[in-house]
Amino acid sequence: MITATAGDTAAQDRRGRRAAKGLLALALGAALLGASACSGSAGASTGKDDGKGGKGSVAGGATTTPAAQAAVTIAPKDGATGVDTTGALKVSAAKGKLTKVTVTTSGGDPVDGTISADGGSWTPSGTLHTATKYSVSATATDSAGRSTVQQSSFTTLTPKAVNYGVFNVDPGATYGVGMEVSIRFNKPVADQAATHKGITVTSTPAVDVKGHWFGNQRIDFRPERYWAPGTKVTLHLKLNGVQMSPGVYGQQAKDVTFTIGRSQTSVADNTAKTLKIYRDGKFYKEYPASLGDPEHTTYNGKMVIEEKDPVVDMDSRTVGLGNSYHIKDVPHGMRLSDSGTFAHGNYWRPTSVFGHVNTSHGCVGLHDVKGGGDPNTPAAWFYSHSLIGDVVEVVHSPDKVIDPSNGLNGWNMSWTTWVAN
Repeated sequence: MITATAGDTAAQDRRGRRAAKGLLALALGAALLGASACSGSAGASTGKDDGKGGKGSVAGGATTTPAAQAAVTIAPKDGATGVDTTGALKVSAAKGKLTKVTVTTSGGDPVDGTISADGGSWTPSGTLHTATKYSVSATATDSAGRSTVQQSSFTTLTPKAVNYGVFNVDPGATYGVGMEVSIRFNKPVADQAATHKGITVTSTPAVDVKGHWFGNQRIDFRPERYWAPGTKVTLHLKLNGVQMSPGVYGQQAKDVTFTIGRSQTSVADNTAKTLKIYRDGKFYKEYPASLGDPEHTTYNGKMVIEEKDPVVDMDSRTVGLGNSYHIKDVPHGMRLSDSGTFAHGNYWRPTSVFGHVNTSHGCVGLHDVKGGGDPNTPAAWFYSHSLIGDVVEVVHSPDKVIDPSNGLNGWNMSWTTWVAN
């Protein structure tokens, strides 16, 4: 048995009092820490904000940013189908201004458009394409600089009927200075203004190019004067989505660029019975010719070469002249009118005719050989040195001036009349 002495008991009492003091200090420290936590954190607001989640704060005292006041509206509604290609797409903003609007097809092609000066609306620059899905993303900003974004998608209508235009120019081709761009539609066009708006012709160097309607299925484009040699010309077809007639829509969306070559114009003189060729406005070459006989006179006026064929089957029945002729192998044919006027080679008349007697049925004939194999004949030279788009002007004929719609012959119409339609 171990017995505690008086000294040991005193030591124990001292240790007990120190432990009690330590426990009291710990308790006081904990109390102080608790008081600090209740009085607010380092991020707490001061003053009237009591840190209990009042206005401008959240639990714990963190502040929040007020929501943007701007609101964006997109029409048509999200997921809409059968949407019209014109007038249906509208984006607007309230209590703020539109700062960015992006519209793209499902293939990623962008749609051009413009935000209004006041920032209140956005509209597309042209018509939308038919049967196409579009995505819209629009951003608006309020007066405090806070932004909101709205997104939507929709699909345009699928037309029950379409209208196509057949045009007369090929990409990369070279044409003469009198070339007119002609588009002929397979169906009548009721809304000519909307259709005309969807077709433009531009050039480098730039000149004013205008369109003229011939009836309701054809529109031609030309400048006021002949093109300058070397001009780059582009036909822009933006007809996809254009409603040409009730329920009938265009489908074409493409550009076609071609070049104007050297300047060559010719004058066929019915009285002198000659064909004079001019390069850059200066006399270049002359050939004896034979034009229309007294019963089948040649039209006067400026006629543009619209087709070239090394051999042409000429049948008088196709031009309303009965059984007057049928020559299946006319060499070096160049069409000057839709009604059958040609500049062509003639092998069935003696060379003495050319320059002396008009014997044709309204064409401009030049000496040639059967089969057209001799490159040195007048007809062969003129054919090989001519471009589609070159101008052949007939003068001093007793006939009338050719109708501007009869071929690519709008040059016989004044500019004032041309631009009036």
